[in-house]
Amino acid sequence: MSSLIVIFRAHSEVEASVVRGLLTAHGVPSTTSSDVPHSLFPLTVSALSEVRIAVSADDAEAARRIIESHRIAPPAGQVVRIRDEFYDLQHAIGYRFKDVGLLEHAMTHTSRANEDVSGGVLDNESLEFLGDAVLGFVIADCLFREFPAFDEGQKSKMKAMLVSASTLARQAEQLSLGDHLLLGRGQEKTSGRRKHALLADGYEALIAAIYLDGGIDQVRTFITREFMPLIDGIRRDGLGGFDHKSSLQEYLQSLEIPLPEYRLAGTAGPDHHKQFQVDVIVRGTLVASAEGPSKKEAEQEAARLALEKLRDD
Repeated sequence: MSSLIVIFRAHSEVEASVVRGLLTAHGVPSTTSSDVPHSLFPLTVSALSEVRIAVSADDAEAARRIIESHRIAPPAGQVVRIRDEFYDLQHAIGYRFKDVGLLEHAMTHTSRANEDVSGGVLDNESLEFLGDAVLGFVIADCLFREFPAFDEGQKSKMKAMLVSASTLARQAEQLSLGDHLLLGRGQEKTSGRRKHALLADGYEALIAAIYLDGGIDQVRTFITREFMPLIDGIRRDGLGGFDHKSSLQEYLQSLEIPLPEYRLAGTAGPDHHKQFQVDVIVRGTLVASAEGPSKKEAEQEAARLALEKLRDD
């Protein structure tokens, strides 16, 4: 068995947790040791009582490279600490990860993983799959309790609207999730942080990460807090707030403008993850475009964007 080598000396248990999460996300196991007894608070410790992070001798060089690549540029004469690049996101979601590596995994798009020649970076597709299932379960349970008099068809329609890609993308936008996505160079150049497909996928992966890190109670708290305003809106206004095509049609009719035309502009991606792009045409003019995992969802999102633009003009 390879001996252990100390590769980082942290100034607090929180900082040590961030570094260990970073190493875990890159497939490097580590251990910690400290002369300070564990505390309920993330106390800063003295240089004589620091938290030491060690890895096997075989992993030491790789671990140092990973840590160096995530350091903050140092002000002159100051000690450099590892940055917690997901601090703002954790604050926004109201949940602090025990394993920050899970959150980094959830934010890692396929394009970033494909650029890693070592093969040690995993994308978030498996977490998307799990997050979709967890979200569906929690939303179904919530609707069952909130609308006991509704039949199966009504609840199914509500659930479909709530977990649609366009809804998840808007929820992700409210958290500024796009700012935290780890993307490859190609996606960065093509405004990947604003693409609804990537935002929706990242949101599902985030849900899976919270579930794996904190369990069902923590993820239920997060989902309930995120979706209860939408559920209250359905209770108040029905599903009309989600049917953007009908809303756009009614708005145009009120102005005696002809009905909009929806055109399929193209598709992209593999069959199991295809994205549809739809344009909305009003009186021969392109008003808005949107994409989605189905033609129907893309039309709804395009209608929403068109309605926003027309009302602002």
